[in-house]
Amino acid sequence: MYKVKTNKSMAKRIKVTKSGKLIHKKAGVSHLLTNKGSSPKKDPYGRVLSHKEEKKVRNLIPYKL
Repeated sequence: MYKVKTNKSMAKRIKVTKSGKLIHKKAGVSHLLTNKGSSPKKDPYGRVLSHKEEKKVRNLIPYKL
């Protein structure tokens, strides 16, 4: 039996909620924040993955769930 390895780059980008939903960090919240308004900077972890995307990501990060 082969060892299942976690994709480390995907594990760093995805956050798992208590209910088990996968949340992806928004882009563009790391630099040049003085020129941006308040709404793009609010809640950088805000995008819930769709069912199709979630299925692919669960294979990449099996032990984070």
